[in-house]
Amino acid sequence: MAFAAKQFYSSATFSNHVQHKNLPSKTHFSSFIPNQVVGRKCEKPNVLACRKPLYISAVTGFGYIGEPENSKPRDATIQCNAYEARRAQPLPISIEFDRETREAAAQKIKISVYFATWWALNVVFNIYNKKVLNAFPFPWLTSTLSLAAGSLLMLVSWATKIAEAPKTDLEFWKTLLPVAVAHTIGHVAATVSMSKVAVSFTHIIKSGEPAFSVLVSRFLLGEAFPTSVYLSLVPIIGGCALAAVTELNFNLIGFMGAMISNLAFVFRNIFSKKGMKGQSVGGMNYYACLSMLSLLILTPFAIAVEGPQMWTIGWQKAVSLIGPNFVWWVVAQSVFYHLYNQVSYMSLNEISPLTFSIGNTMKRISVIVSSIIIFSIPIQPINALGAAIAILGTFLYSQVTYPQPSLNSPPHNFLS
Repeated sequence: MAFAAKQFYSSATFSNHVQHKNLPSKTHFSSFIPNQVVGRKCEKPNVLACRKPLYISAVTGFGYIGEPENSKPRDATIQCNAYEARRAQPLPISIEFDRETREAAAQKIKISVYFATWWALNVVFNIYNKKVLNAFPFPWLTSTLSLAAGSLLMLVSWATKIAEAPKTDLEFWKTLLPVAVAHTIGHVAATVSMSKVAVSFTHIIKSGEPAFSVLVSRFLLGEAFPTSVYLSLVPIIGGCALAAVTELNFNLIGFMGAMISNLAFVFRNIFSKKGMKGQSVGGMNYYACLSMLSLLILTPFAIAVEGPQMWTIGWQKAVSLIGPNFVWWVVAQSVFYHLYNQVSYMSLNEISPLTFSIGNTMKRISVIVSSIIIFSIPIQPINALGAAIAILGTFLYSQVTYPQPSLNSPPHNFLS
């Protein structure tokens, strides 16, 4: 037996040929009987077996040899090549996903991050907003500061090239003006509501906004909707009414503020739907322009309704009562108001209206629950039942409204 170079080599030959009794004369049977098996030399002495096995790679000259009598005798040597087994090596496996799969996975992660950020920022804003209003009951100035903080942040972002400034013209601002007026009214009304009642109660009433959307679209715009849309309004209206009747700290101004906010945001969305078609301004910059225009509209009204004299007295009282932390509360509520709305508009660019509507419903649930826990708001079981029915109605409304979007679908309040 002979092994390949640098491996192992051995040979065995017959000492004589064996004549098989059943074979013809002069026929030789080739086989071999090795005198000894020679393996690779082990590193340690007295080692009978080596760890790595030997594998036969080629065999030549093996089998019967039958030649005519006048032929030359062939060498009956059998040569075998072998190789030593190597250690197990990991197989390189490369799994490549197609481009569409990778993009879909990245999009899901992006949307999840948007939703989590949106809900978290909204909860933080509502908490600090309520803290500020409890110590400083001036909702007109508080609303103005929220818009001012967002406008300042975006101006700095544009100046430092962190965000690309939008390319706008006079026509853009004309179409944005009615949207900004409705946005200003809705923002101030919601803040007034939160200054008078619990955050949870305001958001329960604001969950009834789809009912305003359908009714305004039906009676003012003449749009007709399927029966399922009207039926979804029953639990919304019933749940809001049940929650309002059983509210322990019911306040008429707070209730009317939430209702006016619903109506204003419905008109905001109607104006947006009709006036912003074909505009190339992205969600983040669109809301920035909306905030700036709303700030210009709101500032003179805030001065007329409350005035610097009342603000000075209220500010000194709040600082003496809360301390320096009050200033940080105001900054936090102003900044987080802009951030959560900005993320909302950015999310709206990435997903369908149905997905966003469901996310908005879940946002209200997170705000209601967190405000009840943080502010230790007493709530009766019947009040909780009304809130649950209203939220469920809002969810059903989103399901029956957006499965097949159409031009006649009612405008939904995404950001209120």
